[in-house]
Amino acid sequence: MWETGFMSVLKDVLVRQFAAHADRVAVGDASGSLTYRELGAAAQRFAEAIDAWWKTDGLVGDAAHSDRVRVAVYAANSARYIAAYTGLLHAGMVPFLIDPALGAEEITAIVGECGIDAFVHDRELPGEFTQCDTTTIGSLQVTRVFAGSGRPRPALLGTTEVCRFTSGSTGSPSCIEFSGTAVHNAAKAWQEATGLSEGERVLCFAGIFNGLAFNTSLLPAFLAGAALWVPSGLPSSGHVIRFLKQVKPTRLTGFPALYESLLRRDADIPELANLRSALSSAAPLKAETARALRERYSLSVCNYYGVAEAGPLTYDPEPSPDRGVGYPLPGVEFVFAGGADGIGDESLVGEIRVRSSSMGSRYLNAPGVLEGRLDADGFYRTGDGGLLDSGRLMLRGRVGKAINLGGRKVDPVEVRAVLAECGATESAVFSVDKRNGDPMLVAVVAGSDGLTGDELRARCLRRLAAYKVPERFLVVDRLPKTSLGKPRLSAARQLFAEMQGGPAV
Repeated sequence: MWETGFMSVLKDVLVRQFAAHADRVAVGDASGSLTYRELGAAAQRFAEAIDAWWKTDGLVGDAAHSDRVRVAVYAANSARYIAAYTGLLHAGMVPFLIDPALGAEEITAIVGECGIDAFVHDRELPGEFTQCDTTTIGSLQVTRVFAGSGRPRPALLGTTEVCRFTSGSTGSPSCIEFSGTAVHNAAKAWQEATGLSEGERVLCFAGIFNGLAFNTSLLPAFLAGAALWVPSGLPSSGHVIRFLKQVKPTRLTGFPALYESLLRRDADIPELANLRSALSSAAPLKAETARALRERYSLSVCNYYGVAEAGPLTYDPEPSPDRGVGYPLPGVEFVFAGGADGIGDESLVGEIRVRSSSMGSRYLNAPGVLEGRLDADGFYRTGDGGLLDSGRLMLRGRVGKAINLGGRKVDPVEVRAVLAECGATESAVFSVDKRNGDPMLVAVVAGSDGLTGDELRARCLRRLAAYKVPERFLVVDRLPKTSLGKPRLSAARQLFAEMQGGPAV
């Protein structure tokens, strides 16, 4: 393995769990399942293969032997993804878990800003960087890359074992360094608070790169000796039901859209009765959705709260849409800036600040930025408003301006900047609800004669991840302005509402 002298907390934890639960099912997908013993063997094979490939003459190149190899995992959920991730930890390399929905410019930025050495991927790599050599390991492609930007390679912290990304709400995604201890603490806190136990079956439809899956389903399942099922593809109701029938899970993990799709089915879904718990996060599950699930299926969905930089933060064993997003997990402390102690009284709502034992260390590609979001006592400023009521955290909207689209944060300032590059002289970017209740990103824009929504969409898709590109555009002669000369958002919303049936392409 890679000779760095680095002691991996996560590797040691996984090796112990693979041995302790050897004959139990560890992970599965549409193609089958692996026991803990088989997953451990697959991880070891992957580690040996990628280590040998990397050390082949001519491949080591600019990454010094004393520096751990940085490998971006750019793929959909699968058992082979889990084997590759654990294999990278075995090899002493650092996995960077990337949203496969990110576009070419964002991937290019990540490669250059984070000093990525190689990709493990199940699709073509987008972006402008040199791809030097490709092989196949465990049915996944592995490609060495070089940014060629001439920028210094940022040094990793000595304790960093895995890197994950924010959803890029301000420019390119921020890369969060996590120590193995922080990742392990998050998993232990979640297992303890939720009572996840040996032999349970966790069906997870969130991408492993996302905190919803990474913090609540990946390592927690392995700590408990549970089975983790990771289907790929969109969680349509039919897709979800097929796995409910096949796996008979005790736990279901997914974003609000999954639960809303189940409710839209006319036929009953008796398999939901087998669930001990259901989990949602990232975007708030609508109260009417939660109530309908309880009335129709006696299914109570826990709408937990977590922050990319601080890990999972709350859980409620008896969730209710009227009782917030749960109690603080072990190792989690809240304070409420501007809202005194934030206890009970709605007048005391303040910005939520949090300190946890699962905090990220820093942003690798934005030195000082994460540290700047910590107060003097080490509490992270979340930008969310809230308070505690009977011990449960109650959310009260955003203090900042990010738009939450199904768990992915979109900064309207970033989208407006790209629209300006694409020909819009003025723009307003906001979200509206579709008829089915899902949020949709829209833009009202003014520009040169002949500018169309189709043109703007095509140009934006070359610069932004698809989820950051407005679904609908309304092109107007000019936007209403405030007294300061800025586009008036409320008027832009009204224009869009009036033209819903008109030429909003």
